[in-house]
Formats: sequence, structure tokens, C-alpha cells
Amino acid sequence: MTTRRDLEDALKQAIRARDDLRKRTLRMALAAIQLAEVEKRGALDEAGVAGIVRKEIKSREETIVDARRAERPDLVAASEAEIGVLQGYLPKAMEPFELEQLARQVLAEVGASGPQDLGKVMKVLVPRLEGRASGKVVSDLVRDLLSGG
Repeated sequence: MTTRRDLEDALKQAIRARDDLRKRTLRMALAAIQLAEVEKRGALDEAGVAGIVRKEIKSREETIVDARRAERPDLVAASEAEIGVLQGYLPKAMEPFELEQLARQVLAEVGASGPQDLGKVMKVLVPRLEGRASGKVVSDLVRDLLSGG
């Protein structure tokens, strides 16, 4: 699992190995985690750390789009390499059948009957996922299940 300590240990190893890409990427991720902890006024849990790592990946994906528009292959390559480093610190993604099974279980628990219950289902389901599936994928699946799909 992704923990702040894992990231800190990886940063120390990158510094020793003089791996500038990993060092730079891990420092930025740790800085974002530290900022989130200061704003929260407490330590982040596993899901919180994974959320920050996902946010960092999304930021780099947006950078790639902008860099391609600006015809900057150097920035595209750098951002793709940073994404590769960060993805190694995310929890293993949940298999689609596991996700659907869990979603059906939560639907039954909360007694959801239609699309109007989407928020109620998501409120219970998302914490159970522990960051192992993206919010959009989960939302789309629950929406399909609630509409009879």
C-alpha cells in the first residue's frame, strides 16, 4: 500500500542513486502530501495519500495535453516519465467484476432503487474502495446499475 513512509524511503533511495527523475517526482508528491496534511491539520490516511498521488498524476496528464498543443515533446516525455514513477505508488486497481460485485452489495444495503439514489450509494461505496478505482468509473458503473443496466 502507498504510505508516506514508502514515498520517503523511495526518495532517499533516489537521492543515493542520483536518480533525478524519481527524486524530483517524489519530492513534488511529498510536498503535495505535506500541504494537504497542513490544510487538514493532521496526518492523511492511506486513501488520502493515494488521492494526492492520483491528483499529481492527473496534473501531469493535463500538462501532457497542453504540451502536445504547444508542440513540446520534451515536456510530454518528462511528464510521461513522472506519471510512470507515480503510478508505482498507487494501490492495485480493483478488477471490474470485483467492483461490480461490491457496487451491487452496496446497492442492496442502502436500498437504492433508481438514479436519484446515486449520491447515497456513492457515499457508502467510495470509502470501501480505498482508492482502488477512479471516481468516474465507479460513478458510471453505479449509474448503469441504478438505471437497470
